[in-house]
Amino acid sequence: MAAGMAAWLRQLSPADAWYGVCSRLLRTKPVGAMAHGAEHLGQVEGTGLARVLTTADLVSLGVGSCVGTGMYVVAGLVAKAVAGPAVILSFAIAAAASVLSGVCYAEFGVRVPKTTGSAYTYSYVTVGELVAFFIGWNLILEYLIGTAAGASALSSMFDSLANHSISSYMITHLGTLRGLGKGEDTYPDLLALFIALVVTLIIALGVRNSVGFNNVLNVVNLLVWVFMVIAGLFFLSASNWEDGRFLPYGWSGVMQGAATCFYAFIGFDIIATTGEEARNPNTSIPYAITASLVTCLTAYISVSVILTLMVPYELIDGSAPLMEMFAVHGFQWGKYTVAVGSIAGLTVSLLGSLFPMPRVIYAMAQDGLLFRFLSRVSDVTHTPAVACVVSGGVASLLALLVSLRDLIEMMSIGTLLAYTLVSVCVLLLRYQPDEQADTHLGRDSGEEGAEPQDDTAPDGAGSSYHLGGAEGDGDLSDFCTGRPSLLQRLLGSHYYTLRARLGLPDASARPTPTTGRTVTRCTLLFFCTSFLLWATVIFGVEQRTGAAAVASGLAAALMVAALFGFLLVILQQPQSGRSLAYMAPGVPFVPAAAVLANSYLMLKLSPLTWARFTAWCLIGLLIYGCYGVWHSTLELEALQQQAQASSYQRFDEQLDDTFLYTEEEEQQQGQEEGPYQGWSAPEERGYSHQQREGAHHGYQSSSGGMTNHGFRVSDEEG
Repeated sequence: MAAGMAAWLRQLSPADAWYGVCSRLLRTKPVGAMAHGAEHLGQVEGTGLARVLTTADLVSLGVGSCVGTGMYVVAGLVAKAVAGPAVILSFAIAAAASVLSGVCYAEFGVRVPKTTGSAYTYSYVTVGELVAFFIGWNLILEYLIGTAAGASALSSMFDSLANHSISSYMITHLGTLRGLGKGEDTYPDLLALFIALVVTLIIALGVRNSVGFNNVLNVVNLLVWVFMVIAGLFFLSASNWEDGRFLPYGWSGVMQGAATCFYAFIGFDIIATTGEEARNPNTSIPYAITASLVTCLTAYISVSVILTLMVPYELIDGSAPLMEMFAVHGFQWGKYTVAVGSIAGLTVSLLGSLFPMPRVIYAMAQDGLLFRFLSRVSDVTHTPAVACVVSGGVASLLALLVSLRDLIEMMSIGTLLAYTLVSVCVLLLRYQPDEQADTHLGRDSGEEGAEPQDDTAPDGAGSSYHLGGAEGDGDLSDFCTGRPSLLQRLLGSHYYTLRARLGLPDASARPTPTTGRTVTRCTLLFFCTSFLLWATVIFGVEQRTGAAAVASGLAAALMVAALFGFLLVILQQPQSGRSLAYMAPGVPFVPAAAVLANSYLMLKLSPLTWARFTAWCLIGLLIYGCYGVWHSTLELEALQQQAQASSYQRFDEQLDDTFLYTEEEEQQQGQEEGPYQGWSAPEERGYSHQQREGAHHGYQSSSGGMTNHGFRVSDEEG
């Protein structure tokens, strides 16, 4: 493969080589390739995933993945060391950021029919292969850490019930080792290793069995939650919040706590990840995401209130806070009741972290970005068994070697980045031209000269942003002609005056390739500027004084103005008229707010977390560069098309196929814009027709993966 790559590069000019590399990194996956039953080159033959999950099952998975480690561990750790009793505000802020990303996830769950892989799949459809791999790789990190943290938390809980005799025994007989995090000594947690392996076995036995076990544990967990809230009312002390004790670490601690607490709201991510196994994903995914977020927020805030009013924040037990809060008041029966809930809650949270991880690996392996043997599905259990064993084994090693505190700190960064990219994808897709909608408009509007598009166009002629609907969506070329928006109802007749002054498009306007490229540029600039803004605020305005702080403030103000400018330009572009079963409200404001909130929370995480994150990303990029980019399904399809085109050229050598656009066709191409191909399109880089003349070795991002430009024959020659 390396020798072939070198030979290929030697045959090309520098411009062609750069074009080929960029097109590989930015090629997008057509949604038609993800329809159920679609087959791809290089796909491992085997049984498909079972579609057995109901809406209640998805809600149970979402709630279970959150109301476990988040409630029994994260709440106590953040309250004690980061935010104090203001952990309540940290959870509320993290929930608000999660809701913004959650509505974007819900739209994508409806928009993309095959949702195994969650944000990875969404990114592959919209922003390209390299970004998709990057997001999928970090989702794996998130689930690995979540699984290891769940196993470590369960081990700590059992150790607390045994009066720390388990940890004392292991330290005495096994010794200690230098941790992989901040360098503190820790002991090899064999109990956590055993717990992770047992849960891996349960997941590998089948989705129906694991979800049924999950549902039973969830019922126990929720009953204990109700018990804690009611029983805790008898031990409250308002003095724990008085005299400035509610905000002991200030608002900076609240925001840092929100960045850590964000991990506690990743339940809707597992819902989106398992959408391919849902019976009716179009309705189940939005409902399950909403129910999970509301339930989790209620649980976290109520438990945080009870915990911080029962025990002073500095005296909270870090390993088992909810159990020990009853022990402090001598209520031993309450302690052991909470212990039962802790076992159920932490186990179901462990299931929630381990359940989606093999499915993300399965999706990436199916596409060839990871080793293809990981995509094999068991004929007996209908689960990606190989991926289950590999991911569970790695998580078990992490639980053995890394302390719980270090794992908690590493949880949020990959999740935040994945959610940010999903919000960016929703913003991009809403403003891209839709071929079906444009065709429908041309036929029904009665405009002179409006001709229907050719329905028999080859697959490779579509846009990389053209998305097919999920099964059962009906006619997706219908326009969004529902009831008036909330803003329209509030402003009345002034609504249209405001639209005219802001230069907003008419409701009948539809996106064009030009407007789509405008939105793409503004969205990317908004994404980058948001990180620069918060970096200036956090490391400049908040940490500096005097002239440096003033200069940072002025720079931040200019960036805020730029962000508003980008949003205004996006608002002035027409949206797609395509109707979906669920659509995120308030576009572009909701996705933009999600990007701002998530980028701020990411930059509030510790430098050590960023160092670990960087190391993990470098390992992933090494795998992608050495294996994934050359074994991708799109790469194999491109090579097959190239071979077919070469055969065609050999049998038709008498034809002149240099570059066969006539002068009239050139003019027509300039007047009629082709389908939008995103920022990987040749037009976006000024890639001229003369450069493309000999570039049939290069790659173009399109719905067909790759296309060849060297074999068009004019009608005159025919």
